[in-house]
Amino acid sequence: MENRTTVFYVDDNPKSSRLLTSVLEECGFRVIAKNDPFEALALCQRTYFDLALLDYEMPLMSGSRLAQEIKFLMPDVPVVLISGRSSLPSAELAFVDAHFGFGTVLDDLLWTMRFLARPKPARVADQRAMTQWADST
Repeated sequence: MENRTTVFYVDDNPKSSRLLTSVLEECGFRVIAKNDPFEALALCQRTYFDLALLDYEMPLMSGSRLAQEIKFLMPDVPVVLISGRSSLPSAELAFVDAHFGFGTVLDDLLWTMRFLARPKPARVADQRAMTQWADST
């Protein structure tokens, strides 16, 4: 079984989407890419992913609005918003775990995505340890 982080990437610009998808896949991520936020929202209701990566400026639905919808459906899924702006109003980031804008270094984006998408080891490890202890007694 493959153990790669699955990124749900939504960007209305097909060229940007292809480029960043290629980079993410080269860096070890599995990418599910969509160019339409409404199609993406319908797909995310029936698809598992570890992290959502959303473009902020899309004509049909902003990335911050899509983030809100995704968080409503899957509150534990981290959302990363990317934009060409260096900063966004705090209201636009209410349902976002990280924002990367103008001047972002790719390594910072990749590190943050890996950090946010990592499994919650403490809880899983505690449950496994308790199960192993119970089985051994």
